[in-house]
This record gives sequence, C-alpha cells and structure tokens, in this order.
Amino acid sequence: MEKIESFMINHIKLLPGLYVSRKDKRDSVTVTTFDLRITAPNREPVIDMPALHTIEHLGATFLRSGDKKDSVVYFGPMGCRTGCYLVMFGDLTAGDIFPLVRDMCDFIISYEGEIPGATPAECGNYSEQNLNMAKYYIGKYRESLIKDRRFTYPE
Repeated sequence: MEKIESFMINHIKLLPGLYVSRKDKRDSVTVTTFDLRITAPNREPVIDMPALHTIEHLGATFLRSGDKKDSVVYFGPMGCRTGCYLVMFGDLTAGDIFPLVRDMCDFIISYEGEIPGATPAECGNYSEQNLNMAKYYIGKYRESLIKDRRFTYPE
C-alpha cells in the first residue's frame, strides 16, 4: 500500500502557514488542494471542535459567496484538527490565493450574528459552534500568515 502524500510531510517541523498540499490533473482540469495549517501539529493544542465547526461554516460561506466562488470545490476541517483544506479549480500557488485566505480570515474575525447553516434543518450538529474561539484561532492564524508567509512545507 502506498503512503499518501500528506503523511510524508514532516509534522514535527510543520508550522502554521498556507501550503499547496497536492495538485491533481485529469484531462485539461487541474485541482489544487491547499493546507491551511492553523496550529503547529504536536506542539500546540488542536483546535477545539466547536471553534473548528464555526470556522468551517463561516469559511465555506465566505468562499462560496465571493468572486472566487466558481473556483472553490471544497473547504473543510482536517481530521487532526490542526487546520483546514481548501480545494480549488486551477493550477494555483499559495501566493495566488493568499489574498483570498487573508480576506476569509478578516471575514471570520469581524463576523457577528447567527452562524450560517447552524440550524437543525441545515446541519447535522448545528449546536456545536463557538464564534469567539473561532475568531481567536483565526486571529492567531492571520497574524502568523501575514508575518511569516510560510508557503513551502518544511523538509
């Protein structure tokens, strides 16, 4: 059995950043998967589930409502709870989507009100949300993203 690419990233050295996780091409279509690594794996606590769920709802709402909505395939949490994946059509780099991710962070940080999609009819676990903690994690991530601009996985 082949080892999948994401397990070959050195998670001991991995820090918060915006990374190209993989690029898949079929016929003339390229899909780029981005690793939005919000916390440092195995060194910082993982993102708590209510906050991560809120990040998912707000991030997906922002990405699927903006001017790049036709390029967005998927946005959602990693199983390890240290970040999210953003899948987009196109042969893209982290630099290409940096402004989009920064703007998504700003949207989450400034968001007030009811969480989109957080009703029993719209979500299978609608009540597990935490806007304040989502803002905390995304605020830290945005600060690191702007300051450090980590776009390349560590060796």
